[in-house]
Amino acid sequence: MAKIISIVNQKGGVGKTTTCVNLAAALAEQGKRVLLCDFDPQANSTSGMGVDKTVSKGIYEVLVSDVPAADAVVHTRYGDVLPSNKALAGAGIELIGMDRREFLLKDALDQLAAEYDFIFIDCPPSLELLTLNALCAADSILVPVQGEYFALEGLSDLMNTVRIVRRSLNPKLALEGVLLTMFDGRTNLAMQVAEEVKHYFPGKVYATVIPRNVRLSEAPSHGKPITAYDRTSRGAEAYQVLAVEFLKKQ
Repeated sequence: MAKIISIVNQKGGVGKTTTCVNLAAALAEQGKRVLLCDFDPQANSTSGMGVDKTVSKGIYEVLVSDVPAADAVVHTRYGDVLPSNKALAGAGIELIGMDRREFLLKDALDQLAAEYDFIFIDCPPSLELLTLNALCAADSILVPVQGEYFALEGLSDLMNTVRIVRRSLNPKLALEGVLLTMFDGRTNLAMQVAEEVKHYFPGKVYATVIPRNVRLSEAPSHGKPITAYDRTSRGAEAYQVLAVEFLKKQ
């Protein structure tokens, strides 16, 4: 059965989607069976994997219209995608009246778990019902943290939410790891943030850090992960090294 990992941080712009797309693609290159579930209404990881975000069937239709999850999966050269579209933006309100509303995503992904080694969920930048569904569906969370001061502020809120979810909804939810993103090792601040994060999460911070890299931000506009867009860039190398480190920890 697949290990289900939510890539989560309620702060926007910390590299969740970049990490979801590029880690999934790097693991697929290593021969792993990977599914990326885009659970963000902005659908950036859908288009980042080269899938049209105006698709008629996606995770929204699976949750709300009882479309079988397997029918919504799109196969790409870089791994499989369960796409998102902008209809998902209203799902938070629509799901409120449904039975088992916190477990709708879990029920959907359970239909697919036997087909994959890893399922990654790209979460929206907030802590509402969609993110709650992602936390209830996951075995573990991977938290990207930007190498900046404000990055630390939201972490305590996130870990508080994780504790509540563990207590009442998903007792097995574990911390997969914390990933430092957009990292500039030349600044004192970045080094201080790295030390603080390691202090908060001993033994859980990946040794691999993701550098600030222009090629990483260019790749999504071409609908490709970084390994397909510019294999020799620092960003591509970092995600390939991260994939190896990630697999070693399994």
